[in-house]
Amino acid sequence: METKPVITCLKTLLIVYSFVFWITGAILLAVGVWGKLMLGPYISLIADNSTNAPYVLIGTGTVIIVFGLFGCFATCRGSPWMLKLYAMFLSLVFLAELVAGISGFVFRHEIKGTFRRTYTDAVLNYNTQDEASRAVDYLQNKLRCCGVYNYTSWFASVYYPANGIPPSCCFNSSDCSSDDLRNATVAPNKVYHQGCFELVTSFMETNMAIIAGVTFGIAFSQLIGMLLACSAGTWQGFEEEEAFVSWHKTRKFPKRNLNWNLPPSVSQPVILM
Repeated sequence: METKPVITCLKTLLIVYSFVFWITGAILLAVGVWGKLMLGPYISLIADNSTNAPYVLIGTGTVIIVFGLFGCFATCRGSPWMLKLYAMFLSLVFLAELVAGISGFVFRHEIKGTFRRTYTDAVLNYNTQDEASRAVDYLQNKLRCCGVYNYTSWFASVYYPANGIPPSCCFNSSDCSSDDLRNATVAPNKVYHQGCFELVTSFMETNMAIIAGVTFGIAFSQLIGMLLACSAGTWQGFEEEEAFVSWHKTRKFPKRNLNWNLPPSVSQPVILM
């Protein structure tokens, strides 16, 4: 059986796949670093405590980069056990991504509840100085919203009695004085009426199917890599077996001489009757 063309095709496909897999790891690493540096204060609004999501992305991306390079090396080396080890790693990545996607989809309502709780706490304890307060201002500016459910959420804040509604709620900062924001009658005409919680959760609900689809798509792409790696390892083993058989057939072994030629000085054995 000729295995060279099959192995060449499998190696080519596996190298291309490993390169794409490596790029995926680099993207995850970049997103993790960017999230840690740029979105650290704002990610905290969707978690009770400081979230480790950026570190998870950085760690996952780094591991994928290392094993992507390992996959290319194993493919070029043509080692069956390396290729099977690479397939085993891809299976672990597949299971981890599958569990993460299912967990995110199943517990999406708990994520909404956590966001409601943490964002309400950030509004009630707003002071313009801490990380959560800066995150609230950023969210209200970017989404053009105000408060948890609407601007009245600020009436119970510790910030409101002395300062009124925060300026980040104003839809026109040039026409929004501190006196206007402290006036419960004038302020509603100066600030956004839409609550931030509804905007964020509606975005989550609208895009959850897309996010889940992308997650499952990436996860199931690992099955292609597992199939290629296992097939390449198996066919590589066939090639090594064929090479050994071919070498064994062409090798000339010396013939054994079973005739005992005793030297003249040694007498023949005498058989006694």
